Amino acid sequence: MKRRAQGNGEDSSDSFEQRLQALAVAVAGLDGMAPTRDFLLDLCTPAELEAMTDRWRVVPLLQQGMPYREIHDLTGVSVTTIGRVARTLERGTGGYAQASAPRASTSEGTTP
Repeated sequence: MKRRAQGNGEDSSDSFEQRLQALAVAVAGLDGMAPTRDFLLDLCTPAELEAMTDRWRVVPLLQQGMPYREIHDLTGVSVTTIGRVARTLERGTGGYAQASAPRASTSEGTTP
């Protein structure tokens, strides 16, 4: 991730946290899947979307205990990316688990 030089003496970690909070508020305020999809398409480059959808695609497979190589063969996602997602599932903030929990109870838009 690129880091910006702070020319005004502002603490970059506070500034990042404030920006992240503002983004989270914007996403949480969207009403439904279509507006969220539109926002992501406007916000992210195609490469960023591909990276995020690759990560999201492997989450349920990792949660099912599928081996990395099998996930790679099935999805084409690199073993390195799969390993990073697995580490985040294990030691991250719990965001993947929170986001994937409702997927089991709804049928609309649940396919990674």
